[in-house]
Amino acid sequence: MVEPLSTGPQPYILDVDTGIDDALALALAVRSPEIELIAVSTLAGNVDVRQTTENTRRVLTWLGASDVPVHRGASRPLAKAPRHATHVHGNNGLGGVELPESSNSLGPDRGPAAIIRHATARPGEITLVCVGPLTNLAIALNVEPCLPSLLRRVVIMGGSFLNPGNVTPYAEFNMYVDSDAAQQVFDTAFADMTLVGLDVTHQATLDREAWERAGSSQSPFALLAHRTYAESFTARGKRGCYLHDPMAVALAVDPTLAGYATGSVAVEQDGELRGKTTVAPAKVGARIAESIDVERFQRFFNERLDLES
Repeated sequence: MVEPLSTGPQPYILDVDTGIDDALALALAVRSPEIELIAVSTLAGNVDVRQTTENTRRVLTWLGASDVPVHRGASRPLAKAPRHATHVHGNNGLGGVELPESSNSLGPDRGPAAIIRHATARPGEITLVCVGPLTNLAIALNVEPCLPSLLRRVVIMGGSFLNPGNVTPYAEFNMYVDSDAAQQVFDTAFADMTLVGLDVTHQATLDREAWERAGSSQSPFALLAHRTYAESFTARGKRGCYLHDPMAVALAVDPTLAGYATGSVAVEQDGELRGKTTVAPAKVGARIAESIDVERFQRFFNERLDLES
């Protein structure tokens, strides 16, 4: 059953490979009163883990969330060679933008350990939102097999079932980068798992008009959107940019923004189809977002990041 919007702040952990859309996912989490952001874990993905960790710390400081600890996680996929996306996110992962130095502390333990520690301390309370490859979550599952019963919900940005992929014709980036970790996660019986893939993230964008308005804003949230997406709208001439990771945060906060199917997910491991996701109908399995209420999502996103006209 899809739960309505939360009425009060709930503990969340974000697991990120901070590139440009991860930055806005962090911004949406910080700005949402329904979220108590207790920790952020990082891993290699869009860029290497050293850079994603530094980006995460700088973004949180920029947003006034310098009290949120950042836990450095996996430096590479479980078994396959690393794959980055600097052609989309720029060499530094933030579209070339240099944010001021961070005052956020590095957490005392690594990303998977931090997930386990918080889930153990607050069983049944925490929502984990994963918007990068699933390496940290897979490692945490290997260390603590009871983790699925300790987490309240898991929301994952990844996969593509009807749409083409965005890293190959078949595969979405997060699934491709660590297909082994993804399959391990999908084979695990979580109490509540939601998958937010390209089928819905390609239905809504940050449009050029909202991006241009953000440039004259005094809000750090709007300015973050303007600066990190400047290269996409100028050098690359985009009319709109997909909001993959922010949509995962939005659906974690308000699941009623989307329509869903339920099924068991398989991930191709090798060859030309590596990272391709398929679903088999099942009464028990992942909740897979199939449609999005575009108008409600855009309003949710624009209002919280000060992008309204």
